[in-house]
Amino acid sequence: MLELRPSCECCDRDLPGDSADARICSFECTYCKDCADQVLQGRCPNCGGELVARPRRPPEKLLSSPASTQRVVKPQGCKAEQ
Repeated sequence: MLELRPSCECCDRDLPGDSADARICSFECTYCKDCADQVLQGRCPNCGGELVARPRRPPEKLLSSPASTQRVVKPQGCKAEQ
């Protein structure tokens, strides 16, 4: 099951489990749509993998299987991989 991390690693924007604006790589690094598209050009700065839309968990499933509450944030922000 996906962790559904609660925020963007770049800007710390909230990304609830049902957010359409969350993007992830295959390691579940999580970014908001704006950072993924505009800053990272669709590539994870950690692994170089593709960032894709994170599946949304239906509200009734979030009750029994909630999203993670542990935030992962880069204090220096993000830069596209060189």
